[in-house]
Amino acid sequence: MALFGKGNDYVPPALTPLSESSLRGVLDSREAKYRVDEDGDIAGYWEGYLFWFLRLGEKREILQVRGTWGRAVDLAERERILELANTWNAEKLWPKVYVRINDDGALAVHSEHTVDYEHGATPKQLDQHLSCAVSTSLGFFTSLDEAYPAAADAAKAEFESD
Repeated sequence: MALFGKGNDYVPPALTPLSESSLRGVLDSREAKYRVDEDGDIAGYWEGYLFWFLRLGEKREILQVRGTWGRAVDLAERERILELANTWNAEKLWPKVYVRINDDGALAVHSEHTVDYEHGATPKQLDQHLSCAVSTSLGFFTSLDEAYPAAADAAKAEFESD
């Protein structure tokens, strides 16, 4: 039996357009806590880190899961964190991680995993995307917490007090 030959009665699952509803369905199936802003962007916290689930593109067909490390670290640590991010990007397939200086002058570290769903996606594909993006981002953020334990402890204490 040929995988792509005649006689194969496999019917692939139907693809549906990427939508707020499809993302919420996946998150709800995992009993996730999240909020939706006025633009339809979804955000929530996983293990104390903020994640955004953004639909981008002309038709909002591109899904980007963006995580934020959310730790206060002195700007003097920028070079070391850049090295850690570059090592991660060189050794790991995803997520892409990067360091930048925010408008307020604070050091920011983000992760991103982006996929174009121009032709749609199944709920299983979306679940895999979200699961992969969050879990691999958590891996990177945990490695940063291990490198900066005081910043991690302070952020965790603040998160738990809210």
